Amino acid sequence: MSSGVEVMVADGVATLTLNRPEKRNSVTHEMWRMIGDSVADLAANPHVRVLVVRGAAGHFCAGADITGLGDGVDGDYARDNWRAEEQLTCFPAPTIAVIRGNCIGGGVSIALTCDIRLSDTTATFGITPAKLGIVYPTNSLERAVRALGAANAKRLLYTGDIVDVDVAQRLGIVHEAYAPESLDTHVDLLIATLLSRSALTQTATKAMIAEIIDTGSVSEATRSAWASVPKASGELDEGIAAFKDKRKPTFPWRR
Repeated sequence: MSSGVEVMVADGVATLTLNRPEKRNSVTHEMWRMIGDSVADLAANPHVRVLVVRGAAGHFCAGADITGLGDGVDGDYARDNWRAEEQLTCFPAPTIAVIRGNCIGGGVSIALTCDIRLSDTTATFGITPAKLGIVYPTNSLERAVRALGAANAKRLLYTGDIVDVDVAQRLGIVHEAYAPESLDTHVDLLIATLLSRSALTQTATKAMIAEIIDTGSVSEATRSAWASVPKASGELDEGIAAFKDKRKPTFPWRR
């Protein structure tokens, strides 16, 4: 019997798989808890350079398991849902959502926590609380508005319509879409590129972009905190040396 959430770490890449295929990977309350705990542990691991989020057996996530929503979506459920999505959003390294099949409701909210979202061309998407009489969690709503724009977020949230990958790409839910048989190849190529680049640059950039989203600019404190790190860590020296030697750099910095 699947635990619902599986985590694997290999060669600097963590993969979190929603694994409840009999329910198209719909997320139970316990799975929200497991996602939050698992991602917090991965964030504390300095060897994890990339986090990949995917679903098992042909679907990303069909949303929250509605059989567990009968008592409402507040209290412990809301706190664990909120924490899981915030842990994903605030993960310090690059994150990739790999989307196949259904990406509905909570599936879209999980996908939008990720920095880069790749899908296959058969995937379908929808933000569906209006079909259930639910008020979308405000952190999920804020991410949807930032990613899609207010007008597009209203369109999807008001109607609960299911859209295909072409529409999802135009709206900004998906960055790139590929034929089903080639999606994993493109994911692997992206991961290889990310691993070959500076983890320092990626981590600092992610932190600064998050601050820009929250406050409109990068604070002087944040700028100062990162200013001396490229030189002091040896990251800059290695980058320059590799460029001069026409070789791939071996960057030393770790989170």
